Amino acid sequence: MPFSTYRLFQLGLALCVAIFTICFAILATLSFTPLYYFDVQHLAIAEQSGISLSRIVDNYNYTIRYLLNPLPKTFDLPSLAYSTAGRIHFQDVKRLFIAVDFMFVVTGVISIVGIWKHVKLGDFHFLRTAAIALTLFTVIPLTMFAIDFNGTFILFHELFFRNNYWIFDPHTDPIITILPEAFFLHAALFILGIIITGIIVMTAVYRKKCCKK
Repeated sequence: MPFSTYRLFQLGLALCVAIFTICFAILATLSFTPLYYFDVQHLAIAEQSGISLSRIVDNYNYTIRYLLNPLPKTFDLPSLAYSTAGRIHFQDVKRLFIAVDFMFVVTGVISIVGIWKHVKLGDFHFLRTAAIALTLFTVIPLTMFAIDFNGTFILFHELFFRNNYWIFDPHTDPIITILPEAFFLHAALFILGIIITGIIVMTAVYRKKCCKK
């Protein structure tokens, strides 16, 4: 295989590893409900929202199960009212997570096959490229969060949603009162924390293997 073609495949593998890591971080954070349970206490969500702790937990857990389940399902909160616009928004969010699930599986398969082949060849340079790509992905959001998280939060929604249904009215969609902006900041930082851990591991493995040569 020509050198340039090999490097092209190596770059493709590095990008797949990077995308897989990002998807894993997103899905792992969504699944890690203790993060929200901590924020319920830390942010005094029950006191701020006027909704009992049991109802908060029931409706949050339902929402997470709904978003994680790739199968078609009607959004129907167990004990909180919601508007048609609210239901449509959560359907839109579910579609985003289905896309993340798809990328997670596809890049995961490609990454496993590609890593296996590169390990046999003793070539670990793709880890360095993947780590660099992930570093750029991490630095940019962190910089935006530091400058203006609220503005970044709004920009994210404007980029990924084609309507304004994400702008909830707490009177018709009280679920917004149990999902404060601070929680989304903590979730975003948790995602970036997982990615940074991945960067550290990739860099450590790359350096260890390269130093042996």
